[in-house]
Amino acid sequence: MRTQVCIIGAGPSGLLLGQLLAKAGIDAVILEARSADYVLSRIRAGVLETGLVELLERAGCSDRLKKEGLVHHGFCLAFDGRAQRINLSDLTGGRSVVVYGQTEVTRDLMDARAAIGTVTIYEAEDVTPHDFDGSRPRVSYRKDGITHEIECDFIAGCDGFHGVSRRSVAGAAIAQFERAYPFGWLGLLADVPPASEELIYAHHERGFALASMRSTTRSRYYIQVPLTNRVEDWSDDRFFDEFRRRLPEDVAERVVTGPSLEKSIAPLRSFVAEPLRFGKLFLAGDAAHIVPPTGAKGLNLAASDVHYLSSGLIEYYREGSAGGIDNYSSRALARIWKAERFSWWMTSMLHQFHEAGDFAARMQLAEFDYITSSTAAATTIAENYVGLPF
Repeated sequence: MRTQVCIIGAGPSGLLLGQLLAKAGIDAVILEARSADYVLSRIRAGVLETGLVELLERAGCSDRLKKEGLVHHGFCLAFDGRAQRINLSDLTGGRSVVVYGQTEVTRDLMDARAAIGTVTIYEAEDVTPHDFDGSRPRVSYRKDGITHEIECDFIAGCDGFHGVSRRSVAGAAIAQFERAYPFGWLGLLADVPPASEELIYAHHERGFALASMRSTTRSRYYIQVPLTNRVEDWSDDRFFDEFRRRLPEDVAERVVTGPSLEKSIAPLRSFVAEPLRFGKLFLAGDAAHIVPPTGAKGLNLAASDVHYLSSGLIEYYREGSAGGIDNYSSRALARIWKAERFSWWMTSMLHQFHEAGDFAARMQLAEFDYITSSTAAATTIAENYVGLPF
């Protein structure tokens, strides 16, 4: 098989890249190791920056988002019961975020790809990129016991943190920066109305909590737990009891309980790989970086990679210019590190780091006091939360 761009990974970044290229008349084949149902079963983020919403509009995949997405003009920071609303729209000239689940974004992109008849190969085994340092890159895979090969101009590695794309790069050619946090998020999804109309990020002596939602009838709640905890240790009743303890009293009273649809513990880490281009192979999304979910940047940061990469590839095929793809890594990384900083800062301020001692706890309180008293500080948070410009 021959294509212009072979995309490894059918998560949101790979699907969005494929759709933007297809809209520009560029042929792309997507290879995915898992089944389509498995990809759709992943429970992930649901806060979309302005930039991601605009990319989905460009890709022709925003109709359902506009009907069902919840536009949020602010969110709340809570510190040991004290609450401060960050008014996103007032502080950023009218910008906002949209709550719309990553699963729904993925479904919309899958449907759009199917509607135009582009090729996505699911359950592709042993996917391997070859010769991306030369002039004739290719990707091999096995399907139904038969080995296939795709010849292409470029390879886009959108296959996540554990994917084959980054692992295929020689160790000396890539630098990796990482911080692992000593705790995780225990998340619960339930068909109950949200405790608040906007997200609440709560610092508490017992640990962090986040009150989020997927719709007006489905809530997504999180609490900070040690990595030694197991999901089996947490009944729904125990979760809700602990969750309420960490929220401001008036919000805790509004928490409606119900049976969990999904419950899991996710470890937190910060990770960046540099550079993001290796000959004809490009890394994008979680293959290139991971952020703690505290700042709602994971999906949005993947989308910004796709913006830079798709623009560069479109420029290459339309104008014969390699400027965009040559600058992809530096442009994407400049924004990646700013998002990493914001997620690191949110994580550092809101979580309990018992091993850090009383000084660190006082610094967290000082941060919150500054935010509540300074419009400049609140504006910095708002600008980062709605998304820095591409």
